[in-house]
Amino acid sequence: METSNRNAPGVDDDLVRVRIETEAGVIEVGIDVLHAPVTAANFLRYVAGGYYDGGHFHRTVTMSNQPNDAVRIEVIQAGVNPDRLDERFDPIPLERTALTGLAHRDGTISMARSTPDSAVSDFFICIGDQPSLDFGGARNPDGQGFAAFGHVVSGMDIVRAIQHAPAEGQRLLPAIPIRTARRVGQT
Repeated sequence: METSNRNAPGVDDDLVRVRIETEAGVIEVGIDVLHAPVTAANFLRYVAGGYYDGGHFHRTVTMSNQPNDAVRIEVIQAGVNPDRLDERFDPIPLERTALTGLAHRDGTISMARSTPDSAVSDFFICIGDQPSLDFGGARNPDGQGFAAFGHVVSGMDIVRAIQHAPAEGQRLLPAIPIRTARRVGQT
């Protein structure tokens, strides 16, 4: 199944907005609860519980820091407050892009995982289109892709600034703190 551009910037029907305030600036994301309901609900559960408050953007993947990867991508990755790692929820089933119709395009927010059905709380944001992260893509040997569940509606300049922050390999040094992550319209 070919993926659509439902998650293209500017297309925001059926989206729940989340404001992620970092020390580098504010990123607002639209969460697609209609097309990726399991993944969206998981992310929003962490937001509602304040798990990302005190978390960090800890990883930057650029074209130049993947010397051993045949398929290269560009993303930044964040996770929950380290003090709350033991409180995280169980892994969720992988909502494949072949079923959701969402694609890993510039600004897409998606769940990090190792194996299928292993995503917990870490998420990443794409810089540029990343079709190798979609179902059938070659980034993971299993070909199952990652679970896209929304996109950045404002703050891509902050995403790019985080991607180019100082790093050792793919590890941001220092990590970029997340002050708060809240649904827009809620405190």
